[in-house]
Amino acid sequence: MSSPTSPPPSPPERTALSRELADFLIELSIALHKHAMYPEGHPSLAPAAAGVTRRAEHFLEERATLSLGVARQQLVIEGVATDPKHPLLAELAGRLHRHHLGAVTFHRGLRTAEVVDVLRTLALEAERTGEPLGLGPPERLRAWEHIRLHSLTYERLELLQESDTPPEEGSDGGRRARGAHGAQLWLGLARAALVAESIGEDAAAPPTEPAAIARAIDNQPRNAAYDQVIVGYLLQIADELKDAGGAEAVSLRRRTSKLVGALQPTTLRRLIEMGGDAAQRTRFAIDATHGLAVDAVLEIVRAMAHASHKTVSDPLVRMLSKLAAHAEQGTGEARPQADEALREQVHDLLTGWTLEDPNPDPYARALQRMAGSAVTGVAAPTRGGGGDASYDAEPMRLLQTGLEVGVLGPGAWRAVGRLVEGDGVAALVDVLERAPPNGADLAPVWERVTSPETVRRLAAQDPPDFGTLDRLLPRLRVPAFESLLDALATSQSRTTRRGLLDRLARAPRDVAPAVASRLGAEQPWYVVRNLLIVLDTLPALPEGFTAAPFAAHADARVRREALKLALKVPVERERALIGALRDTDPRTARLALSAALDNCPPLVVPLVVAVARDGTTASELRVLAIKVLGRTRHPAALAALLSLTDGGNTWRGRPKLPSRSIELVAAVMALAAGWSRDARARAVLALAAASKDPDVRNASDPGQEPARR
Repeated sequence: MSSPTSPPPSPPERTALSRELADFLIELSIALHKHAMYPEGHPSLAPAAAGVTRRAEHFLEERATLSLGVARQQLVIEGVATDPKHPLLAELAGRLHRHHLGAVTFHRGLRTAEVVDVLRTLALEAERTGEPLGLGPPERLRAWEHIRLHSLTYERLELLQESDTPPEEGSDGGRRARGAHGAQLWLGLARAALVAESIGEDAAAPPTEPAAIARAIDNQPRNAAYDQVIVGYLLQIADELKDAGGAEAVSLRRRTSKLVGALQPTTLRRLIEMGGDAAQRTRFAIDATHGLAVDAVLEIVRAMAHASHKTVSDPLVRMLSKLAAHAEQGTGEARPQADEALREQVHDLLTGWTLEDPNPDPYARALQRMAGSAVTGVAAPTRGGGGDASYDAEPMRLLQTGLEVGVLGPGAWRAVGRLVEGDGVAALVDVLERAPPNGADLAPVWERVTSPETVRRLAAQDPPDFGTLDRLLPRLRVPAFESLLDALATSQSRTTRRGLLDRLARAPRDVAPAVASRLGAEQPWYVVRNLLIVLDTLPALPEGFTAAPFAAHADARVRREALKLALKVPVERERALIGALRDTDPRTARLALSAALDNCPPLVVPLVVAVARDGTTASELRVLAIKVLGRTRHPAALAALLSLTDGGNTWRGRPKLPSRSIELVAAVMALAAGWSRDARARAVLALAAASKDPDVRNASDPGQEPARR
């Protein structure tokens, strides 16, 4: 692709988070940490909440609201993301993310009592309670007048528990993790687009319909910063959709395609031209060819041509439009071929666009002849040897006639067989769902449509017909779900396996014995892991099931899923925790430590001590282990906490604390919370109270107000 006529302007510089905002977030993190460590009524909690209130009121003097966006390890405030390596802010973001919250909004008029109640609510670890706030009733998020918690669940962008999701091989993500990220991106796009309309003043969530977002973007005066934010979200969404699967990805793809189609052509060109960054434009357009609907892809190609001062000839546009029409409305065999051909042509055009007019005269004439026939939007009839047209719709007409007269004769049943054995199951379901209630008996037809053979055929397609499967799921019986289990074990596509796991998560509890019977050492690791994930999502485990054989599996991903199941069985809990804390996989150890926060058996305490004292272990795991020690009354826990706060002696022979670290702060807080009556602990707390470091000093003195930075 040749360069534009004028050099592109330099991209805007990255904005840093202001010191005042950074201090507010740090104080909020410390206050939330104290509410998680100290019991209710502890004298340090009220001052911590009051400090957060004062800082929030300072910002709300000049604005009506203050909003925090939530990512997995970062917070976004006023369009700037925090450093994911900052321990306090990363911990705050992680806690909010585990509650499936997308944003937190503070409104003018904030009261300390509200802050105390919100901190107390957020301090409950979602991983331990199993009840993330974002997945609960909406009224829980609107329980306060001046603080709003915004769930990641908006309309059809559903998020379920992380354990319901299979991670991809070689990664920690999965369908629900990707679904959560996609929902978060869409909500962020909605908030960014509607920022000029002051959303959030009197509503719990912004409008998230594509048409509303498109109108807001169309009506926004041209502003480089605004355009950069919008295109940034579109870039991330397009990248997210490249390889995503499942119902969440389908919903996000549909919404984004509707948004692109609803934008005015001038607005879309304005966004494509944003910053004059040709590489960014090309990246967005190429990602869109993989993820968006074909009509949205064509709109982006036209905008790309205008932004890059290139020419797309009318015959080429007509040719691409014809491919798009067949991809959307062609026959079952033609649709995937046309869709693939269109996306390949657009990809090749974007990556090899070097001519001002990419279509020389001979090629243009050829395209004109190829695109000369009118695009009718319906598949042409197939001709037999005798010249008579044979239409695919004929079986459907026979079935509809039988339903209208209330009798399904042999002809109608033959039509049902042709539709089921071909690619007409989706159309057949449409007809059955719209059939009159007082007509023919549809139970036998539904039984044929939901049979294991039909479900196996739908799951065996490449890609599977998940849309039709979703409509059949409420009617499926156990044998049909076993067909999905068969497909799960044999599929070589990670996207397909993710989609199948999503459907199996909705299976009834009667499927559990069939799942357990398939578990075996001879299975590939990802099959074993996926079956364990299915068991974890079902309402109950099969009677007599034990996860012990899989807790020693060679693959850490299998061991993590086995641990989740073992923690549900009381007789296996202690043994599972011991094995997990001896595991070399840090994520398995983290799961075990999170579970031990509620109840740490005595035999597990020495292993927790070992984690807390191991300097080679990640800081996050050590801090979590220290929290566990602060909640147990085992003598070994006190000895470990005293060791962690022992810095030797000064040159005068007086005891001193170690160098400041997050582990030291956590250990001092643990001593103050659980061991303040012990003489040795009181001596350490006295040293901490005299420390020059405000965090150490605050940790030792529950009544002291958090230091202002």
